[in-house]
Amino acid sequence: MSVLRPLDKLPKLNTATILLVSTEDALLQQLADSMLREDCASQLNVHLAKSLPLPSNVTRPRIDLIVFVVNLHSKYSLQNVEESLCHVDASFFLGKVCFLATGAGQESHCSIHHNTVVTLAHTYRSPLLFCDLKTEDFRVTMAQRLVRMLQICAGHTPGISALSLLSLLQSPESPSLEDL
Repeated sequence: MSVLRPLDKLPKLNTATILLVSTEDALLQQLADSMLREDCASQLNVHLAKSLPLPSNVTRPRIDLIVFVVNLHSKYSLQNVEESLCHVDASFFLGKVCFLATGAGQESHCSIHHNTVVTLAHTYRSPLLFCDLKTEDFRVTMAQRLVRMLQICAGHTPGISALSLLSLLQSPESPSLEDL
């Protein structure tokens, strides 16, 4: 079993790499394309994966941010994310992982309850973002937000680190584990 570690590769100068993990190929590709169209001072690399672990025989750059995308219309999507999480080193959860839930706009068609994803993000102490990736405007806005988060996680934004970003993204009224 190969565990993905944040510091197992050396960083490249002015390069930021994001890993998007999801079973939704088309939506993921559209999000990646939107991110690559964003104006970024760094060279932006977007890698897509259906699940973890990543193949060990492939050369890849250091990964600065992992985004686990959960489609609320697919129980398989949630199961895939849960299985992939065991292949991520605990130090990644210090601000370099976030969850993105998509499909919340059509709540009547959801097969995963909203609280299930909230509990998952709370368990891993990682931010949870909601976005309908099928809508162009929402997808572009999410791409902008992810690029900004990636620049911070890669260390390209002076004065703020991934860990301080994590504390800023935590909601002050987050329920405790006992409340969930």
